[in-house]
This record gives sequence, C-alpha cells and structure tokens, in this order.
Amino acid sequence: MGHGHITFIGDTLIARGICWSTTSQPTIMDSHTCDSINIGLGDFDSEIIGLTSNTTYYVRAYATNSNGTAYSNEKSFRTGTGNDGQPCAVEATVTDVDGNIYNTVQIGNQCWMKENLRTTHYASSTEIPLGSSATHYDYSAQRYYPNNNAESVGTYGYLYNWAAVMNGTSSSTANPSGVQGICPNGWHVPSDAEWTELTDYVSSDRKMRSYNSDDAIAKALAAQTDWEPGSDKGDVGYDLSKNNATGFSALPAGIAGYPFVTFGNSGYYWTATYAGYDRAYCRSFHSGNEDVNKDSWLTENGLSVRCVKD
Repeated sequence: MGHGHITFIGDTLIARGICWSTTSQPTIMDSHTCDSINIGLGDFDSEIIGLTSNTTYYVRAYATNSNGTAYSNEKSFRTGTGNDGQPCAVEATVTDVDGNIYNTVQIGNQCWMKENLRTTHYASSTEIPLGSSATHYDYSAQRYYPNNNAESVGTYGYLYNWAAVMNGTSSSTANPSGVQGICPNGWHVPSDAEWTELTDYVSSDRKMRSYNSDDAIAKALAAQTDWEPGSDKGDVGYDLSKNNATGFSALPAGIAGYPFVTFGNSGYYWTATYAGYDRAYCRSFHSGNEDVNKDSWLTENGLSVRCVKD
C-alpha cells in the first residue's frame, strides 16, 4: 500500500497516485496507480501490486493538473521473500548446545530466533557463569534470571551482560556482524546495522504500523502475552491481541542491573556493536510506547538476546 499527502492543488487535479520502479526517481512513465475519484487535499492511499519478492523498489506519490505532474520525495523499501512471519525455510528450529530448541521466523531477508536465548553454555560447551545481580565495573561474562526468578527462564530466556554475549569477540558494525559470540553454531549476534535492517523493513510496510509514523512498529514485533497495559492505542501494551504481526514475539524480560528492573514493562536486546564509554547499543520495547528505541546500556547490565542465521 502506498501513501501520499496533497498540500496544494492550484488548478483542478486530473489524477493522483503512486509510481514505483526498481531504479531511483520513478515517474508516471513507470508503473503507477491512477486515482481520479474524490480528488482533493489531504492524505490518500493507493495499492501497489505485482511486486517481485526480494527486490528493492523506489516509490513517489504524484499529483497531476493541467500544468503538469508534481512528485513527492522518494522513499525506498525491499520486498520480502514471501515467507514473512513464517518459520525460516533454511532452519525452522535451532537447537543450542544445552539442547534448548528455538522456533525461528523469517522477516524480510533475515532469519531470526523467535524466542529469547536461554543457553547456559557457549557452543564450545564452556559454561557461562550465573550471577545474582549486575555489579558496577564487573565486565566478566555473566547470565541472570529475569526478575531474579529462575522460573522465568523458560518463557523469557536468560539476561546476559555484553561480555557474555560477545564471548571475547570485538565489536562489529557490519551486516552481517560475523560475531558468533553466545549464539549456536551457524548463528550470530546481530549488529546495530542488522537491527536497523529489521526495523526499517517492518516500517516500510504501512500495515505493520500503529499509526502513519514510520516509527510506530513496536506492536508488530512484540508478543501477544506478558506485557503490562498501555494507555494509548498504538502502545505495545494496549490490546495485546493486535500485537506480533511479524511473528518476532519480543518479550518484557526487563534488565538485570542493580537491582532487577522493568520486568513486564520493557524488553531490551543487545547488539554486537559497541557505543563507547562502557556502553553497547541495544533495542528496547516498552508497554507504554509505540516505537522500537535505539539505546545504549552499560555493558555490565544483563539484557535479552536474539540470534540471526548466518
């Protein structure tokens, strides 16, 4: 679905719509829609059809009157593989070294774990020490129970500090990151760029947004259970039945800090990218928010982890 907004008409409009192409700056000489009924100022939607999977498209809204055709600023998006929200064709489930089995989900060109990591060992079988609470300036690898409760692990996975996540590997800004870190063989810790690819892909589909804002995509990625109530329609915690259009199933496991906080309200996910000043980048979801936030947290804190297929 394409979306446009007309702010000034001048002469009477003859047509309006969306034009698109696999090359930049599409015009009405390329594929386009033509909407000629009830033309006027304001928003309009126009359905784009016949797209090829796994392809980048450039799109502009247009409006035509007797003086010619005007175009909006260009936007681009990439179509999926046709399996969005389904188990990954390459690997429907993945098993870690502890024998935990995780479902997977295809979103765009990425294959993600659909569940939070809950391993107690690296792929090498080296154990990840269990901590009781995060400690200032303790950068040794640690894992923690969500909400300091062992019974939470089955649903929410463990919380890991960044040292545990990286397993001695250096920070990466690449896409893919190339950092296996804490992940099973054949999988890796997503970089900040890979998380951006995910959120950009979801925001490119207007049906995934709570509102017209490109950023209002948290509901589409958040699970339908366990979130505290939100007050506004676009919030993750408002009407949980409308969540998880992507199948990603983000959960509010909170943070292992000093003390444990935000359990049930927020979910934080590490990236493999260092932010400086003893911080690394992460993505966060909040029950009272419609956005997926890019944050940085002190690396000594425990956050959730999702892995991406190599």
